[in-house]
Amino acid sequence: MPLEIAEDVNAPKDGGNWIEVLGEHLHPHLAARMLQRGVTREEIERTLNQGWEAVDAKPGTQGKVFVFPFLAEWEGQFWEEKEVTVYYKKVGDAVVLLTVKARYGKEFPRG
Repeated sequence: MPLEIAEDVNAPKDGGNWIEVLGEHLHPHLAARMLQRGVTREEIERTLNQGWEAVDAKPGTQGKVFVFPFLAEWEGQFWEEKEVTVYYKKVGDAVVLLTVKARYGKEFPRG
């Protein structure tokens, strides 16, 4: 189900309207990738609203990247940060989430 771009008092970085991500917006493929890669719905929402443009998005697709402090273990190894990238398409006034990826490490570049 596409996300509607709604008015909200929490303005994203670009000054537009806040995009709220609900469980019903998550396609089964996306939900599976989230679980596999350790990404939460809240991280997707914050990445969409406060992230910077992903330079590796394919033509016709957009992407946003955000680096989160992590300071925890993932798959048996301790990591300082998690970089989340969300890929999506805009269809009219809606956002269709396609997939998400995560990288764990430290000192990721910031947009």
